[in-house]
Formats: sequence, C-alpha cells, structure tokens
Amino acid sequence: MTRISRSGSADALPLALYVHTPWCVSKCPYCDFNSHAADQPPFERYVSHLLADLDREVGSAVARRALRSVYIGGGTPSLFPEPAIRRLLDGIRARADLASDVEITMEANPGKSEWRRLAAYREAGVNRLSIGAQSLSTVRLRALGRAHAADDVRRTVQEAREAGFTNVNLDMMYALPDQSLGEAERDLAALIDLGPEHISYYQLTLEPNTGWRVHPPHLPDSDLAADMAEQGLEQLGRAGYRQYEVSAYARDGLRCRHNLNYWEFGDYLGIGAGAHGKLTSEAGATGDRRRVRRTAKRHQPRAYLSASPDELTSSVRDLDEDDLVVEFALNAFRLTEGFDRGLFSLTTGMPWARISTELGRAELDGMVRVLPDRVEPTALGRRFVNELVGRFVAGG
Repeated sequence: MTRISRSGSADALPLALYVHTPWCVSKCPYCDFNSHAADQPPFERYVSHLLADLDREVGSAVARRALRSVYIGGGTPSLFPEPAIRRLLDGIRARADLASDVEITMEANPGKSEWRRLAAYREAGVNRLSIGAQSLSTVRLRALGRAHAADDVRRTVQEAREAGFTNVNLDMMYALPDQSLGEAERDLAALIDLGPEHISYYQLTLEPNTGWRVHPPHLPDSDLAADMAEQGLEQLGRAGYRQYEVSAYARDGLRCRHNLNYWEFGDYLGIGAGAHGKLTSEAGATGDRRRVRRTAKRHQPRAYLSASPDELTSSVRDLDEDDLVVEFALNAFRLTEGFDRGLFSLTTGMPWARISTELGRAELDGMVRVLPDRVEPTALGRRFVNELVGRFVAGG
C-alpha cells in the first residue's frame, strides 16, 4: 500500500479525489450519469476495488499531494451501508494525507433509509452533504421519476442537522415538464426556506442516451426557461446566496471546494466505475510545457469489478495545447467572477499570449473584461457561455 507524502511534491496545484458509486434504486428518465439500478449491489466487494484502485493512483509521483477535498458521488452513495462508507474513508485516510480542513462530500437521496444512516456517515468523517431534492412539488417529483416526496426532503434536511451536518447542499432543477414561471418561483422559495448553506439550481435538459431523449416530455421553451433562470438568480440573491458558477449558489465562505477545483482546472484522482482523473506533471518534467494527463476507469460496474488492479484504467490521454486551451476555457468561464490571469499559465504551463488574442476579440464583442490581474465574463458572456468557450476551439 502506497501512501501520499505531503512533502513529496513541489507542485502548487491542489489535488482532490472523486469516488464514483454506480448504483441507484431506479434509473430516472432524464439521468445520463453512469448509474445502474440494482437490488443488491456488492457493496463490500466494491469498496475493496475502490481501495485497490486508489493504491494504484497514489503510486504516481505527481499524485503525492495532500487531498483538499473528497467527493463521493453517483449513482446513490447513500445506498451504501454505514460500515462500507467508514471502511472507505478509513482506507482513504490510510493511503493519503488529507488537508486539516479537508472537505468530504457525500451525495444522498431523500428517504427513510438515508435518515437512519446520516449520523453514522457524519461520524465516519463526511462533513458535507449534497441532497438530491430536484423539486419540492410531489407532482413534479412523480413526473421526474423520483422515488421520494417533498416531505422526504424536509425530513432529510432535519435529520442531517440533528446528525451534526453544518454544510448542506440541495439540488433543484427548473424548466420541468409543464412547469410555469410561478411554479418555479414557489418551488425555489420552498427550498430556500429549508436553509441550506449551498444550492445547485440548474435547468433540466434532455441529454443523449436517456429515456426522455427518446420520448421527450413537454418542456418550457427557451424564453420561459431563461426567465426562470433570471428569476431564480434574483430570488437566491435576496436570500443571501451568491452565484459563483453557472448553477452554483452559496452563502459566504461555503462554496463547494471540490467543484471549484474542477472549474479552476486543478488536479484530481478518480476511482470507481467510469471515474475520470486529471494529473499535471511537475513543471519542466517533459520540456517547456507541463504534461496534463487524463485517465478513465472501466465504465460498467461489472467490468470494473471483474478487472484486476492493473486493469482498472480503460483509457489514458495526454492533452495537447489545443486541448488544454479548450478545457481550461470550458471550466474557467463557468465561474461568474472569472479567474486570475496567472491561473492559465499555472495549470497549463503555457504563456498568457496563447489565449490573449482570443480574449481580446471576446472583449471587443462585450463577452469578457480583461483586467490587469484577472478575466471576468460579462453578463452577456455568462448568458452565452457555450459561444464564449467555442471561441477557444482551434479552427472555431
């Protein structure tokens, strides 16, 4: 078993860990995540594979940094029994140094089985909970194919508080089938009343390879969806939540550290079925430009579980300069406050001149502000973020 040494690397980039759990009670018709309905998942066996996976990951010299955050996502991690989550977190602590203020997030669905487990998850080391509410209208929840009701969300938040959680995120979608502007306002108001520290408020979209892409429901048109987004931004602002990313709102000091690491193009290890990772080599290790390597694990849970530790990785790819520019833009321009100018060179190893021309054109078109120390998307750039990012695609 390899152990990460906090002093083993001079690399300044932060490091996070993502843990994927692939099972759910049922598959929602809008969901395009790597999740699979299962009656009796092999929890203990899966945890053993996760820890073997992590052993391989921390063997890399560039991975020897303290973890700033751990995120257990899915799927539905809260399906896992308490001893399995404790064993997982104990195994992570045995293999990696964790920052003294490490953020450990676990996703949970609202439900009676989760209520009973929350205190044990907190005791095992989870200190941030992300609850998939999606709506507080039982009618809308039924239309979304969710297994819980509105009262289950309220009870789960109450149980989380009693278990000692002081950092809770609630997910909610808008532009639901046949949803009106007034309904969206009332739905979000009910969520705000629950007092979470963080809210993820995002538009329902029909993704490829989902049930609703094949048989789509009637959704609000683009103008109505835009009105819902603007209305939500104003509601959340009045309630003390500050937007810091396209769909992320937080009270002061409670932004999601793990997701910020993605958007600031930091490094992360990925373990579990279908998990992705990104690691940056030491500056100068491969010439003038840093090497940024992306990895992916075997996607299907059965294939992941049947593989030996040496066979868990399904793909490895080194990003070229064009890839780096696009991926940096794809992440950094999601941040409503933009990014420090030094972040581009720090994370890619390339000079500022590599993107200065594109940024200058975007500024002339009113999509960004290029300041002496940072770049900020304007309201126009935030509204048309995909178009803004597209400007940094080679030949685009």
